[in-house]
Amino acid sequence: MHLVYPAVLAALLFCVGLYGVLARRNAILVLMSVELMLNAVNLNLVAFDVWLRDELHAGQALTLFTIAIAAAEIGIGMAIVLLVYRNRGTADVDRLRDLHEDEPGPGTAPDHADRDEKAEAAA
Repeated sequence: MHLVYPAVLAALLFCVGLYGVLARRNAILVLMSVELMLNAVNLNLVAFDVWLRDELHAGQALTLFTIAIAAAEIGIGMAIVLLVYRNRGTADVDRLRDLHEDEPGPGTAPDHADRDEKAEAAA
């Protein structure tokens, strides 16, 4: 078996996934792009395992662990995305900036009383 064909296919899959992570704004599409990148890695692991004729099949065993981790990652990621969508009404990655705190302007002291009141109201 030639190693070039699966290696080129894996490189193309990885590039498409990388483009999806960098260019997409929807969190679900970003997670799908990460899955594409992981599948490209899995393809390389299996191709090199077959090409090297490893008796222990370490590449295939590592691929199974990668698939299990990817399944857990997509499950947790989708749960987070669904909760964020339910709370904020959007899954746009650029609009999810509500978690950072605004810095006080120059010459103004930070207002700790407002933060304490918000903490007490949340509790």
